[in-house]
Amino acid sequence: MQESSTPIRFSEIGERLRAFRMGRGLAPEDLAGRLGISRAALYRAEKGQIPKIETLIRISDVLGVSLPTLLGVGIEYVDTAIAFFERMRQLEETSHQIVGLFGPISYLLTSDTYDATLREVLIEGITETGSGRAPALNAVETLMDVLAARKAAYRRKRPLIASLVSSADIERFLLHGLVGRHDLLPETIARRRREALTETRAIRDLLRDPPIGVQVGIVRETIPATSFQIFRQPDRAVLAISPFRLGEQPNVRVGAALITSAPEALELHESIAQQLWQRAFRGSEGADYLDDLIRRYGIGAS
Repeated sequence: MQESSTPIRFSEIGERLRAFRMGRGLAPEDLAGRLGISRAALYRAEKGQIPKIETLIRISDVLGVSLPTLLGVGIEYVDTAIAFFERMRQLEETSHQIVGLFGPISYLLTSDTYDATLREVLIEGITETGSGRAPALNAVETLMDVLAARKAAYRRKRPLIASLVSSADIERFLLHGLVGRHDLLPETIARRRREALTETRAIRDLLRDPPIGVQVGIVRETIPATSFQIFRQPDRAVLAISPFRLGEQPNVRVGAALITSAPEALELHESIAQQLWQRAFRGSEGADYLDDLIRRYGIGAS
């Protein structure tokens, strides 16, 4: 199947520029200085007002991304978690439905307590010392700001969401909690497991009494190693495939995600999602299944 031509959207070029700038840890004035343009000119560029192709070429060189990726031609490759989750925020803003395979839980459906724990876990997973620690800490704060903006936008707009959740991931989540490393104190592990139990019960409640626009399916079979999301928008669909994880053992340090509207890639992942959904536990059946996992693996659960 041939990939259909996709029109270049200047507003989205600006969105990608912003995402990759954030992913490189550059403040607007820093990037503007490297480009030799004013802060106001960079602001206009991030709004999609690109004056000339030479400016885009300079931007792509400074940010270390290809010009096709910046233009959104073909496949967009994203090599930092900050840039990837900022792109997710941007895509979610204009989507009426989101279909995804997550582990162990869709971040958009988590509680605010989950955010506080995730921040703690990302900090405890930092291995840098000395002068390298401050940039790593700043990156965590930037990422948490992006994630908070995603969750706030979801709660404001309430797009339809269909979340496929891995049973095996939930089991590990209940057994270990959210952890950034394995040398934690027993009381810390116990607290993380209690928080995991709370989040799992929240998924159970979504299954038993789903709010309008939210569907959850529990997948019991082996699933792909990478998560994916399909964003359905008024005039197109967009696929995002990512190695970055916000679950049991988060990975926000290393990986390469991709974003595309290629018809073949979309059709393949739509088919995967449909097959998994048809075989997944849903509704009361899914809630009962999670109750069984909670009894077996949840800390202090009976």
